[in-house]
Amino acid sequence: MLEIINLSCTRDERILFRELSFSVQAGDIVQIEGVNGAGKTSLLRLLAGLSRPEQGEVSWQGQPIRQQRERWHQDMLWLGHQPGVKAVLSPLENLRFYHPDRQQDEIFDALEAVDLLGYEEVPVAQLSAGQQRRVALARLWLSPARAWILDEPLTAIDKAGVEKLMARFAQHADNGGMVILTTHQDLPDAGERVRKIRLSAQERC
Repeated sequence: MLEIINLSCTRDERILFRELSFSVQAGDIVQIEGVNGAGKTSLLRLLAGLSRPEQGEVSWQGQPIRQQRERWHQDMLWLGHQPGVKAVLSPLENLRFYHPDRQQDEIFDALEAVDLLGYEEVPVAQLSAGQQRRVALARLWLSPARAWILDEPLTAIDKAGVEKLMARFAQHADNGGMVILTTHQDLPDAGERVRKIRLSAQERC
C-alpha cells in the first residue's frame, strides 16, 4: 500500500495543497485531477521521492519512502511529462539501456505494443513527439515495478494508443499493481474503474 499522510506543498509562496491524505492499494488506478497550477505534477514528484514535502509523509508498505529510497525506486516506475529518453539513441537502444535484463524479443514485443516496429533503429531525435512519448511508454511493458507514477502519459497519443494504454493500466492493476496518473484528456471506457482525486487551487499566502 502507498499512503499519503497530511501532505502539504508550497511553491513560490503559494500553497498548492495542504493536509492531503489518501491511500492507493494494489489493483487501484488513481487519476489526480485539478486545474493548471493546482499542484498535480508537484504531488507526483513527492510521491516518486524526487522532492520532499513541506509537511506530511509518503509511506510505502508501512514505512516512509525517505527511509527506504532504494527499495522504493525498485518498486516504482516514474514517467514524467517529458519523454525522458536519450535523443541520440534509437528506441531499441533506449529500452536496452533502461532494461538490460530483458531479452531482445521482450523489447521488440514492447515496441510492437506501442506501434514502433519499423522505427526501432531510428534515432529518437528523428521521431515525432508522439513517437518519442511512445518510446518512454514502452517501458510499461517491460518494468517489473508494482507502482507506476505517470505524469500526463496520454499526451501526444492518438485515440487508439490511449485505448491500448488504458487496457495496459487495467492489466497491471488486475495483476496486483497500481497506477497513479495525471491527464487533461477524457478517459475512454476503461476509465470507469479509475478513482479520481481532485486538487483545488489555494489562495496566495
